[in-house]
Amino acid sequence: MRWTFVDSPIGVFSVATDGDSVCGTRFGQVEEATAEPVDEVARQAVAELRAYFAGELTEFGVPVRVPRGSEFERAVWREMTRIPYGEMLTYGEVARRVGDPGAARAVGVACNRNPIPVIVPCHRIIGAGGKLVGFGGGLPRKIKLLELEARVTLSHTWS
Repeated sequence: MRWTFVDSPIGVFSVATDGDSVCGTRFGQVEEATAEPVDEVARQAVAELRAYFAGELTEFGVPVRVPRGSEFERAVWREMTRIPYGEMLTYGEVARRVGDPGAARAVGVACNRNPIPVIVPCHRIIGAGGKLVGFGGGLPRKIKLLELEARVTLSHTWS
């Protein structure tokens, strides 16, 4: 894996690629990350992330490869990618959708272990009753991401 980083409204954001796909993202700058994209996939990821943070992109197209995770975690991560831009689901609803209605807490653990946050949008999963609970990047980042998507969605709806 080789890392590059991009400046964003939620701070520096690092992206790992393996030459064929994005295989990791991290909040903050990974020590070995470079400012210049290291390959074509990294260039695409950086361009898409910049467009996303500018409110110009609502769906990522960069290839993604999840390098690890249990079968349950992978099911949760797949379900995350199905949550439409600007929308949210509760941990309980995601648990129901992956076939284990009693696994809301396990969904939270899977969210925390998501190796590709933002591109695989774990920030769109919230607690029961709309509570903003837990986020590996910290709740202020989660709020910024949800506000960005809400603002863009409203703009598209009303224009």
